[in-house]
Amino acid sequence: MHERSSVGELANQLRRELDRYSPGGKLPSSRALVERFRVSPVTVSRALAQLAAEGLVVTRPGAGAFRARPRPSGGPAGDTSWQEVALSADGAADLVPRSVDASGVLASLTAPSPGVVEFNGGYLHPSLQPERAMAAALSRAGRRPGAWGRPPMEGLFELREWFARSIGGAVTAAEVLVTAGGQSALTTALRALAPPGAPVLVESPTYPGMLAIARAAGLRPVPVPVDADGVRPALLADAFRATGARVFVCQPLFQNPTGAVLAPGRRGEVLRIAREAGAFVVEDDFVRRLVHEDAGPLPRPLAADDPDGVVVHVGSLTKATSPSFRVSALAARGPVLERLRAIQVVDTFFVPRPLQEAALELVGSPAWPRHLRALSAELKARRDMMTSALRLHLPDLSLPHIPSGGYHLWLRLPDGMSEPALTAAALRAGVAVTPGRPYFSAEPPAAHIRLSFAAVAGGEEIAEGVRRLRTACAEVAAPPATR
Repeated sequence: MHERSSVGELANQLRRELDRYSPGGKLPSSRALVERFRVSPVTVSRALAQLAAEGLVVTRPGAGAFRARPRPSGGPAGDTSWQEVALSADGAADLVPRSVDASGVLASLTAPSPGVVEFNGGYLHPSLQPERAMAAALSRAGRRPGAWGRPPMEGLFELREWFARSIGGAVTAAEVLVTAGGQSALTTALRALAPPGAPVLVESPTYPGMLAIARAAGLRPVPVPVDADGVRPALLADAFRATGARVFVCQPLFQNPTGAVLAPGRRGEVLRIAREAGAFVVEDDFVRRLVHEDAGPLPRPLAADDPDGVVVHVGSLTKATSPSFRVSALAARGPVLERLRAIQVVDTFFVPRPLQEAALELVGSPAWPRHLRALSAELKARRDMMTSALRLHLPDLSLPHIPSGGYHLWLRLPDGMSEPALTAAALRAGVAVTPGRPYFSAEPPAAHIRLSFAAVAGGEEIAEGVRRLRTACAEVAAPPATR
C-alpha cells in the first residue's frame, strides 16, 4: 500500500478511537501503534502529526501523544452581510475585477472523492513522480552552504543557466528569471505586457487557467482558432488587425487541450505576424518534458529562433515532477525583461532558495534523465491504453488527434450530447472528466471533454474509468422515460 494512503487510514482509525480517552489522556505509544497496525514508525509519526494539525491531539517530545482538551466555545456568530456592499461598491467602474472566476483552475486542482477515477487531473500520479530523487535532492540542497539565505532576485545563476541551455538558441542566463511555477510566470507576463481593458489574443481552445489570469487582470481574451497544425496564421493576422492587440499567448508544443504541435511552416509565420503587429508572443512551453517515447525529435522553443525579443518564454519543471515542485522560468530579451523582473519582485520577492537549490540538485543528478526516459515510455503506454479503450467502448466519441506528448486526450462529443449532463453522469458513475467549455473564450463550436491519463494509478484504472464513462454516455444518450 502506498505510504500516503496508509497515513490517511491510520489517522482515520485513530480519529474514530479518540472518544476512548478523556481530554488530556495519553494515547498508546508509537511503538504500540506500529505493532498493532503493522505500519512503519514514519506512518505513525505522520498520522499523529495530521491529528495534531487538526487540533485533536497534542504531542510532547519524550512523553507521547495526548488527546487535546476541547477548545472553548466561540462567541455568538458575527454579521458579515456588510461585506456584500463593501466588495461590490463601484464595481462597475473597475478596470481590474475584484471578483475572480477560478472554476477553470479548480477543475484541475481539486481532487475527486475517494473511489472516483481521476480523468480530470492536471498532474502526474504519485507513482509517476520522481519522489525519491526529489527527496534526495531536497536533502542535499538543504546542506549546501548558504542554502537558507536570500537568493538573487532573478534566481540562482546556475539554475538560470540551466534553463537558458534548455531553451537553446542565443538565450543566456542573463535573460532568464526563476519563477514560482508556470501559473505565476504567466500572471507576471500578462501584467507586464497588456494594460487593463486591452485585448489579448489566445488560442481557441486554450488553457482555462490562462483565461482566468487574463480576465483577473482586466484583459479581454480574443480567440484565434487552432487546428491539427496549431494556430492558423491567417486568422492570427486578421485578429491582430481587427483588435490592435499587442499580445498573443500560445502553446506551440503539445497544445492544451488539443495536443497539437505548431507546424514547421507556421513557426516563422507566427513570429513574423507578431513582429509586424508590434506585439509580443507569450510562449507557454509547459510540457516539453512530457514527450512520449514515439514522438521523434522535438522542435525548438520559439524563443530559440527569435533574435528580436518578440517571444516571452515560459518553461517549467512542475509538470514533470510534482505539483509542489514549483520552479519555472521566464525568458525575455530587451527592455521587457526589466519590467518582468520588477513585477515579480513586487509580487513574490523571489523563489525560496532551498527549492532552487533542490532543482539544481535534481536536474544535475543521474536520476533526472532516467526519470524522463521512464516517464516518456509510461506516458506513451497509458496514451495507447486509453486510446484503444475509447475506440473499443466509446467509438462515438471523436478523437481527431492523438498527441505524441502531454498527458491528456481531447474528445468531441456526438451532436446533441450535453456536455454538463455527461460530466454530471460521469461523476455519478465514478469517473471525473473535464468539460470542454472552460477551454473556450467565446462560444464553442461543439461539445468536448478532456481526459487525463497521467493522474491515475495505471492501466487497470484507465480501463475501469473508460467503462464507467461508457455507462455515463449510455445514461445521457438514453431517450427520456415515457410517462
